[in-house]
Amino acid sequence: MNFVFVSPNFPKIYSHFVKALSQRGITVLGIGDTPKEQINDELKNYLTEYCFVSDLSNLIWMKNTLDYLENKYGEISYIESNNEYWLMSDSKLREYKKVKNGFYPKDMDKIKYKSKMKEYFNKAGVKTARYTLSENLNELKDFAQEVGYPLFAKPDNGVGASDTFKIKDETDLITFLKNKPSEQYIIEEYINGEITTFDGIVDDNSTPLLMYNESFPIPVANVVNDDIDDFYYANMDMDPSFRKMGIKVVKAFEIKKRCFHIEFFRLLEDKVGLGKKGDILGLEVNMRSPGGDTPELLSIALDDSYYECYADIIAYNKINKDLNKKHFIAISVSRKNHFKYIHSLEEINKNYKDFLVEHGYYDKAIALCMGDEYFMAKFDNVNDALSFKDFVMAKY
Repeated sequence: MNFVFVSPNFPKIYSHFVKALSQRGITVLGIGDTPKEQINDELKNYLTEYCFVSDLSNLIWMKNTLDYLENKYGEISYIESNNEYWLMSDSKLREYKKVKNGFYPKDMDKIKYKSKMKEYFNKAGVKTARYTLSENLNELKDFAQEVGYPLFAKPDNGVGASDTFKIKDETDLITFLKNKPSEQYIIEEYINGEITTFDGIVDDNSTPLLMYNESFPIPVANVVNDDIDDFYYANMDMDPSFRKMGIKVVKAFEIKKRCFHIEFFRLLEDKVGLGKKGDILGLEVNMRSPGGDTPELLSIALDDSYYECYADIIAYNKINKDLNKKHFIAISVSRKNHFKYIHSLEEINKNYKDFLVEHGYYDKAIALCMGDEYFMAKFDNVNDALSFKDFVMAKY
């Protein structure tokens, strides 16, 4: 089996996917925009071949590279980047090579456009925020009258908190329309909710074999716009009703043999026309692993390798691990370089030496949304995890 991994060098932890796939007898072929001499040792050791392409968005160059790899190694079974930025390109390259596994361009609207995602959430029986794609002031005023201010505007095709706007009143609305970027925006009723996600890896029958619930008490938009620290945590144990809902959404989107990251809102207050406090609303889907170093956090919660679970599904369509053993609450807490914190790295290591699993620094490409420095730890319960968060985040 030949697996073409696009951009296996970013994020840097993706080399763990390459190693796990290779160890299961899969021929892993890399195409990346980092010169070969600069990729890490894990990629050098486990990629059968690495091809440097200086511009991965150049489809002619990418297609020529695929032709070369196919002529040398035979039929290509997978083309994956597991990276949001390259998902559309991946789909075009699959179609070019008639790869049987994965989405084609005709499938991409439902996983790239937030307005299209709502149809599939609704198909799974999950409510979503009311929205409009209109850019007409009078129509938007009517929408605001229907759902009430504030409104929330974001690119219809995009991820993260960049270029998002909270519209508090009509003055804000007029300002937004005057200054908005040229791309299509979706404008929704504002939801006072906590983001919670259903993450995992699915087999070729759209059945999730590995499932997590992540909690994000601080919205990414607040981390960026309000310049605050971030934390979030993952757990494999979740409310059965939430697990059932997540599985229905996975099947509605017809996800097969890939990682997924599906975001929901848990209402923090009653919302007229939508639901009661605690109800779940669909937010958006990401058909790849959760961002940043989160796959590391998922491995900590599992107390085993998330990457190997993915490789098992690609190779065998099942996971050859004991998923019923003890799991942990895995928490990631970030700090920003321009803040002054009470507790030093040495103090954190001393006080949490039996719980701290990983410490590192985010790549500059994601630091705006995630923070500069991160600490990952595991605990038996949420309260202890949150106490750790308070210790790490404490400021003068």
